[in-house]
Amino acid sequence: MHLYLHVPFCARRCSYCDFAIAVRRATPDRAFADAITAEWQARGHHPSVAEAREIATIYFGGGTPSRLAADTIAELLDRLTRDRPLAPDAEVTLEANPDDVTTASARGWFRAGVTRISLGVQSHDPAALAWMHRTHVAEQVAPAMATLRAAGLTNISLDLIFALPAELARDWRRDLELTLALEPEHLSLYGLTIEPHTPLARWTDRGTVRPTTDDRYERDYLEAHRQITAAGFEHYEVSNAARPGRRARHNAAYWGGAEYLGLGPSAHSFLGGVRSWNEREWVAYAKRVAEEGGEVTAGEERLDAEQLALEGRYLGLRTDGGLPLSELPDGLANRWVAEGWAAIAGARIRLTPMGWLRLDALVTRLAVS
Repeated sequence: MHLYLHVPFCARRCSYCDFAIAVRRATPDRAFADAITAEWQARGHHPSVAEAREIATIYFGGGTPSRLAADTIAELLDRLTRDRPLAPDAEVTLEANPDDVTTASARGWFRAGVTRISLGVQSHDPAALAWMHRTHVAEQVAPAMATLRAAGLTNISLDLIFALPAELARDWRRDLELTLALEPEHLSLYGLTIEPHTPLARWTDRGTVRPTTDDRYERDYLEAHRQITAAGFEHYEVSNAARPGRRARHNAAYWGGAEYLGLGPSAHSFLGGVRSWNEREWVAYAKRVAEEGGEVTAGEERLDAEQLALEGRYLGLRTDGGLPLSELPDGLANRWVAEGWAAIAGARIRLTPMGWLRLDALVTRLAVS
């Protein structure tokens, strides 16, 4: 089985962030660990969970999971694996901010059983980091990488954001070059989007920020593809690239349609053809755990066969695995190839980077075909 833990706590909210976070000066480790344990015990009765022999992947996402004490992460991993052991080659990922990486924290994460770090770099440009309201500075990234490796954490992914507003004058090529010079095992590349109720949305509404153009978004994305593939990375999913053998196994489970269980506020699960989601806000989540013994589901939807099939096509087209040609209507594959959006290899069709830029529109075409 695959587990996701949402750790909502942050020191501040980033300007673009609409995730379910709780800004706290001090992180309530004890309350969080107890709540997660209660939810885990309550969800254990689900057949998909009860029948699982071992845990293949665990992902601590957020929020800022690195704000938890290393001892708390160790305690959580111990509690989660008492009933179902970790697979011998399990992938355990922790999202971290560069400013949270110290010799003590890195060694603690390694001892706890973390095998992979996802480091939130976002940019090496000081002005861009300040505009994003990030808590770290560019000079902390390289030392953080060195500290993680010295502690034994040698599977490191770096996050970057592209398509920032032109007025920031951020040098995207330089950001990519500096990132590749750090020799990470994995990269995640996300285009900036304007989400409601964020500082960025308010700035845009006031006219103090102009959204990036579609042309610039495309140029940034294709420049990233060019640089990372030239450096030997496999661009294996819309937003992800890895050295051979270093693909993110937890996320690959999502893209492959596997079942997974989400624990924590706002966490989503997909079990037995049902997608469910938890109470979004930490305070409401913790209150329900205390009052209802770990039952914190806020809603759910059962996907019918048609929905599952369409979602399977969407997920397949997100990756370099693509889809069988037989799943596309007659003539559509040839059109995509002619437009430069896809390539055919044997009996499968895979989207190109130009196609990935148009993924949502292409999948919509499948839905109405």
